[in-house]
Amino acid sequence: MIDKSRNKSEFEYSVVVPIYNEEGNISQLDKEIRAVMNKIGSYEVIYINDGSTDNTFEELKSLKKVKIINLSRNYGQATALDAGFRAVSGKIVISMDGDLQNDPKDIPKLLKKLNDDNLDIVAGWRKERKDKGGIRVLTKMGRFLRRFIIKDEIHDTGCTLRVYKKGVVRTLEIGGEMHRYILALLRWKGFKIGEVVVNHRKRINGKTKYGYSKAIRGFVDLLYMWFIQKYYQRPLHIFGAVGLFSLGIGMFIEFILALTKIFGTVDLSSNAWFILGFFFIGAGIFLFTFGIVIDLLMKIYLNTSPHEKRYYIRSIKRQ
Repeated sequence: MIDKSRNKSEFEYSVVVPIYNEEGNISQLDKEIRAVMNKIGSYEVIYINDGSTDNTFEELKSLKKVKIINLSRNYGQATALDAGFRAVSGKIVISMDGDLQNDPKDIPKLLKKLNDDNLDIVAGWRKERKDKGGIRVLTKMGRFLRRFIIKDEIHDTGCTLRVYKKGVVRTLEIGGEMHRYILALLRWKGFKIGEVVVNHRKRINGKTKYGYSKAIRGFVDLLYMWFIQKYYQRPLHIFGAVGLFSLGIGMFIEFILALTKIFGTVDLSSNAWFILGFFFIGAGIFLFTFGIVIDLLMKIYLNTSPHEKRYYIRSIKRQ
């Protein structure tokens, strides 16, 4: 039996579970987690109550030897995960959903993959999903868009069952629907990611939190991911290029109109092309200037933020 009275700094593992309106699942979930983790090593369990409106928080308070982070309102899974990641003390961080669809018995497989392949993160892949047909369709569409837009080859970015090295989660600062792009963010930062096929169980109690509105917000975050992957450190490259293109079009239009005015009888005072040309010139100057300002702000942020860095060093070797 594991001695859980030891100091929290000695924990080998931290299990992070975001919870939102999971009344009826809490007791069974905690029992399953402990049945697995008691055989692995010293651990802590951190539950994040993401503003539940049912009896979830009361059920959480009935548990023993857990850490409960109670958020003031429902912020979303990404924010709940972020709060949990900031509270961990274990060397290895394990995240999972609180709806009993993730199977804690898969945790040893993920840990073995992490150690055997010397990876930084191992993600679960729900190859045989037990969700409704509409959710599976949305998931397949999302996977296609991720592959097409940000070249994300991970099969299941929506599976919360994952294991991370502690240093990996310390680099994250997520919110909104960004939990779906954690792996893409970490791959972009240079961390090594693996996948393991995991069991996916049918939901017994409660309702799924995934729907069409979340799919739309997720698409917006996907465009954000595309932008930061390509232009995170040099936003001037995109704003400057578009600005110069617009400026060039505007100047070309005005040049042609100037020639027609000199050699013809074109009246420029009410000419729509004349106005459109000045619009493109103004837009070009604005976009180029905006790009310079954003570029300067990003440099200041990267040099002063305690979370974001311009680069990540895997190791330093002295000989």
